[in-house]
Amino acid sequence: MLIAQLSDPHVRPEGMLYQGVVDSNAQFTAAIAHVNGFDPPPDLVLLSGDLVDEGTDDEYATMARLLAPLKAPVLAIPGNHDDREAFRRAFAGLSWLPEAGPVDYVADRGAVRIVALDVTLPGLHHGAMSEAGAAWLDGVLAAEPHRPTMIMMHQPPFDTGVPYLDLYSCRDGHRLAEVVARHPQVERIVCGHVHRFMQVRFGGTMLCTAPSTTTAIALRLRPEAKPASHVEPPALLLHHWQAGVGLITHFVPIGTFPGPYPFA
Repeated sequence: MLIAQLSDPHVRPEGMLYQGVVDSNAQFTAAIAHVNGFDPPPDLVLLSGDLVDEGTDDEYATMARLLAPLKAPVLAIPGNHDDREAFRRAFAGLSWLPEAGPVDYVADRGAVRIVALDVTLPGLHHGAMSEAGAAWLDGVLAAEPHRPTMIMMHQPPFDTGVPYLDLYSCRDGHRLAEVVARHPQVERIVCGHVHRFMQVRFGGTMLCTAPSTTTAIALRLRPEAKPASHVEPPALLLHHWQAGVGLITHFVPIGTFPGPYPFA
């Protein structure tokens, strides 16, 4: 099973730039084309939050238009820049979308079970792992104890060491770690939000964050560091499930590069 993960496209209304600098819509269009070009094609695409920048219906209409050429089915969760109800209107009619409340759901689309966990707090940039969310997740995981599973969320539940990112993490991550530690079938926790690729051992499994298709938040590790971003080559993650091996995660730059050359 091949699962592509795109994150944090920050789609803007037609003709507007992200932060007045980057054409996030063009970057997302390039990401969709890149995913469509995979051979073999992915079975599923995950969108791990911040689909749009300000949560407006106009932005979601643009996002829907940009998504239309994608050949693989999509599963999505909102991020802190999304508006939960506008998000719900944008994806209305899809079987995985809950009718109300947090966008928590389970999708069985192949060898790997996907559990979407909405840790966003409307109106705030940080997230939180609530007691109710932890109980829901524990029950969902207990229902399929032998099924390889990925958990998709937006804000990562750990301190990254980048001070201006850690202000906006998913708080009370210990609740998530305690649940995941009881369920060894969880192959990976995948997040967005931080506009960087990171990986860490968490709750007895591996957790990784996806790069943004738009910008990279600067890697500044001093406690007094000021927020900054770079326009680096955009990228995505490709998760490859192989029976007997497990889940392999690839970091994939988006674009056209020199090659291929006849060596490996």
